[in-house]
Amino acid sequence: MKDSIKKIYSDLIKAEAKRLGFMSCGISKAEFLEQEAPRLENWLNQNMHGEMSYMENHFDKRLDPTKLVDGSKSVVSLLLNYYPSELQREDSFKISKYAYGTDYHFVIKEKLKLLLQFIQQEIGEVAGRAFVDSAPVLDKAWAAKSGLGWIGKNSNLLTKQVGSFYFIAELIVDLELDYDTPVTDHCGSCTACIDACPTQAIVEPYKVDGSKCISYFTIELKNELPNSYKDQFDDWMFGCDVCQDVCPWNKFSKAHSEPLFDPNPQLLNNSKKEWEELTKETFDEIFKKSAVKRTKFEGLKRNIDFLKV
Repeated sequence: MKDSIKKIYSDLIKAEAKRLGFMSCGISKAEFLEQEAPRLENWLNQNMHGEMSYMENHFDKRLDPTKLVDGSKSVVSLLLNYYPSELQREDSFKISKYAYGTDYHFVIKEKLKLLLQFIQQEIGEVAGRAFVDSAPVLDKAWAAKSGLGWIGKNSNLLTKQVGSFYFIAELIVDLELDYDTPVTDHCGSCTACIDACPTQAIVEPYKVDGSKCISYFTIELKNELPNSYKDQFDDWMFGCDVCQDVCPWNKFSKAHSEPLFDPNPQLLNNSKKEWEELTKETFDEIFKKSAVKRTKFEGLKRNIDFLKV
């Protein structure tokens, strides 16, 4: 296929992504992620995934999209802003901002479906699969390869003039496109995230020990929370945003315009006492379609009990 046609197709896809509400779109060649292989292997060998044993599965597929999607040629990476216009009251137990509204899996899957349909209508017979944090895809690595940002010292993807409060999703397609190039790292000598992490989970720049992270404890860990971390959770009852909140690039965060991400008012206004008295009925009402459901009522209660003085 001629380069000029690849460019036309790529521009079409990016324009439609913007129309669907994505904040940016970058494209990479679907190939083995050579640089990521030793990093991932090392991280797993050091047990930094804790009890997230699913991280050990499909090692080859994680690193090579052609093993995940037959005939794949391109990885289309997309970012969707979730920064809220209103935050929770400051004197309450905290929930990570990504979980304020409707579970992002549902919202983004729908948008990706529409994007793939658009590609098929405008370009022709294109096969592809959509991924939102739901399969062995190293989304941050692909987004960085596609020029959407760089991996910061807190291991999140960061973007100049934007920050990091966005979801990352992919469309892997069997169509050759015009490929973007990575951007440079703009963390400089800043160590704000490393210094602020309540559990010292950022063990060195660009390396997070997942098994020490508050998000891991409050969402992934199914057993009892370790007493050695009592008083270190900084009032987080679901997830943790500390390493993003302190990042200077997040001064540029602007509120999203996706109504589905708007929270139930109780989520913003509840006091600690109200959270401590949370019933299953109220939990189901506040978190009806939220990602918080992942931890279930019992899990959230466990987290709240752990935070009680």
